[in-house]
Amino acid sequence: MEWKGVMPAVTTKFTADGKIDYGLFLKNIEYQVDSGVNAVILAGTLGESSTLDDSEKTDLLAFTVEKVNGRIPVLLNIAEGSTRKAIETAKKAQEAGAEGLMLLPPMRYKADKREILEYFISVADSVSLPVMIYNNPVDYGTEVTLEMFESLLKKDNIQAVKESTRDVTNVTRIKNAFGDRLKILCGVDTLAMEELLMGADGWVAGLVSAFPGETVAIYNLIKQGNYDEARKIYRWFMPLLELDIHPKLVQYIKYAEQIEGVGSEYVRAPRLRLEGDERKRIENIVRSAIADRPVIKTKTEKV
Repeated sequence: MEWKGVMPAVTTKFTADGKIDYGLFLKNIEYQVDSGVNAVILAGTLGESSTLDDSEKTDLLAFTVEKVNGRIPVLLNIAEGSTRKAIETAKKAQEAGAEGLMLLPPMRYKADKREILEYFISVADSVSLPVMIYNNPVDYGTEVTLEMFESLLKKDNIQAVKESTRDVTNVTRIKNAFGDRLKILCGVDTLAMEELLMGADGWVAGLVSAFPGETVAIYNLIKQGNYDEARKIYRWFMPLLELDIHPKLVQYIKYAEQIEGVGSEYVRAPRLRLEGDERKRIENIVRSAIADRPVIKTKTEKV
């Protein structure tokens, strides 16, 4: 597993009656692959993990692995409330062909440092898959500190962090502490260029679900040192990227996908589709961006 590049945390597509829309899901996955992403991550926050049954997660993973057919790695996010359930999910993911895991701290119960470490290590020990720890204290209330990573990195298959502390300087702290031993993937769309410039290895992205070409171009241009061109695209992208840092990021990004023709706005309750002034505001942001879309002058080589 190469922890680098753009890794979409893809949305789960639903039909109007709430079933998984495998046809539309595959259309978006192919759009991502054709645009040059490096991997896809299923059943994250954007994937509405909390509304998916266990069997749906396994089936969606197996379906994606089959259709992607080795072109890029397919990862599964694990967000569970018990260690037993997390281990069970990890084992099923490995059996279904996942090539890596993204792992959140225990959900619902606010575990202490010792409990979090035991949880992460127990899940990592249960499989041979490489693991990326999702560190998001802003949204989930649990911070994985450098001291904790020092313990976690004794496990060879704990290899990466989805860095969502919203503190860009944390990239430098991680690099100073661990060098290349812990790969860093920015998990906040609005900080992606800043963190990549400071040495992050990749970008677990949200708006990529609707705009993969622009997302991949920013990453490649930065890694190639073409900062001016990357900055132009990033500045254009920012009003869209800000949709990723709102409690309704799922509805906002799904609506953007629908406008782009690569998804639908259907969500599962308790989420509801957008309406009224809020819907008009998001539509205006997306359509205004599309109308002023930058031309990617040259096809950037995959880095």
